[in-house]
Amino acid sequence: MSKPSKTEAELVAMAWAELKAHADCPDGIVITVLRTGDSWEFRTAADAATVAMPSYPECVALIVQIGDHLGKQFGVKD
Repeated sequence: MSKPSKTEAELVAMAWAELKAHADCPDGIVITVLRTGDSWEFRTAADAATVAMPSYPECVALIVQIGDHLGKQFGVKD
């Protein structure tokens, strides 16, 4: 049985919703979806000022955890 699929925008929105519930992450983080075969994961990017913020490393770690969790539940729509 295949997993339900979400668009990349839906997955990123879900990640931001979960982040806002658990951490005070800077707005300068950009989350994208990287597809690898049948699976996917989140990637982050940010400018130097955002990377220098004390909460940045924790937020990136949370994004990875959220991506792992969502990746087990959802595929990505084409």
